[in-house]
Amino acid sequence: MRHDNGIGRDPVDHRGSRVATALPARPRQSRSRPRHTGEVTAVTEHSPALTYTSYLALDDVLGAQHPRSDEHDEMLFIVIHQVYELWFKQLLHELAHLQRRLEDGDTPHALTTLKRILTILKVAVAQIDVLETMTPRQFLGFRSRLEAASGFQSAQFRELEAVLGRRDPRVFEHYDRPSDARTGIAAAMARPSLFDSFLRYLAAQGYGVPAGALSRDVSRPLEPSAAVQRVLLAVYRDDGEPSQVAERLVDLDEGMQEWRYRHVKMVERTIGSKPGTGGSPGVSYLRTTLSKPVFPDLWAIRSEL
Repeated sequence: MRHDNGIGRDPVDHRGSRVATALPARPRQSRSRPRHTGEVTAVTEHSPALTYTSYLALDDVLGAQHPRSDEHDEMLFIVIHQVYELWFKQLLHELAHLQRRLEDGDTPHALTTLKRILTILKVAVAQIDVLETMTPRQFLGFRSRLEAASGFQSAQFRELEAVLGRRDPRVFEHYDRPSDARTGIAAAMARPSLFDSFLRYLAAQGYGVPAGALSRDVSRPLEPSAAVQRVLLAVYRDDGEPSQVAERLVDLDEGMQEWRYRHVKMVERTIGSKPGTGGSPGVSYLRTTLSKPVFPDLWAIRSEL
């Protein structure tokens, strides 16, 4: 029997109580400037016709680079990181869509969305090649102008980590209270992770996912589970569409680890063992993030397949 775990509905756990499963219907909007809008303003005598420049808001986008020095390479540094933030925004958009597709049991569109996410990750990794054309001395030419600014303050990347299951209150150390960034990360940590949605998808496909895994407190970190691993082994042995989704999640996990590895090596070749900007720990911390799987249960079963 299929389980009804779609978005907007709260499944009943094994004790008969309701389980909160709210997922973001759409990416969070900023009060000052919407992240994006699906509305198109009608063309009237008071509104100019839509153009390539106005549709893409190119005046805003191309006017958003403000180097703080006369160093030639600072423009590259700014553009690369702004592009990363745009890709993080798109990844959050796609991951929210993926969770909805999984919770609706829509395998074809879930696989299509995963393919897009994986392709974006490859582009994000490839961008490091461009950043590495800047030598350590070229970076030092403007590094002091960054003052307290640090990549550790990327709220979108922290939201991305939360969607993938990270639940670590230490990330809030880099954000003022209150702030939109802090609120967005906290909200992401309070929602079901991607793996939670995957388990509900498997339950809807008829697999005996443990009730405790389906009704767990989603604000807590994911812990490896022998019972969940037995379900995953059954999924792989059946060799159907759910196993394809599982393999694409392994690809996603591997892609995140690849991005972290390339990122830490880029930082290491640029500043060595120096602290990062804004007093961040730099390479010493980044190394601790390597080889930490996003979906440990999917890795734990590899030797048993």
